[in-house]
Amino acid sequence: MARMAMKDRREALIAAAIRVMVRDGVTRTTTRAVVNEAGMPLGVFHYCFNAREELLQEVITRMTDASAAAAREAFAEAGDLASGISKSLQAFWDGVQKEPGEHLLTYELTNYALRQAGMEDLARRQYAHYLRVHEELLTEVAERNAIQWTVPLPALARYLNSVLDGLTLCWLVDRDDEHTREVLRLTGEHLTSLAQPVSE
Repeated sequence: MARMAMKDRREALIAAAIRVMVRDGVTRTTTRAVVNEAGMPLGVFHYCFNAREELLQEVITRMTDASAAAAREAFAEAGDLASGISKSLQAFWDGVQKEPGEHLLTYELTNYALRQAGMEDLARRQYAHYLRVHEELLTEVAERNAIQWTVPLPALARYLNSVLDGLTLCWLVDRDDEHTREVLRLTGEHLTSLAQPVSE
């Protein structure tokens, strides 16, 4: 095997872990399965990660940050607040439809962590990261458009997270594209209505 920097090995293992968990499920994903998928010896895993839980946290972070990056890019291409919010929500949704297995995995990771004694903190960190990303995006939207939100930012981030979380899970169950698009439209309209110009 070609010599790789530790950072590159970590990234390869994270990508391999996502593939294995999407394919086989969280409970059947062992460290051996991950290194085999990555084409690395088992000892490399313990060189790159302190524990399996650290790898799971990195998996969550990578998938969340990828969705956030798509939403940022879509908003940057829009001309105004309403269209920016709409395009950002659609970019998120395009990601769900493109990789439904990865989004199903996020729920599986949450349930797995909550069911395993001593791993509850993984689920807490998972949702804390979600909320932090939503707060960052909402802050960027406000700064870019010279607006302020009419509700406290932590509550708005939790609201947005709850809508997208529930909407994704519902769609994973019934694949109802028509009503999902309507909920996304309503969410965009509601978010826009909660913005007001920054007072001088």
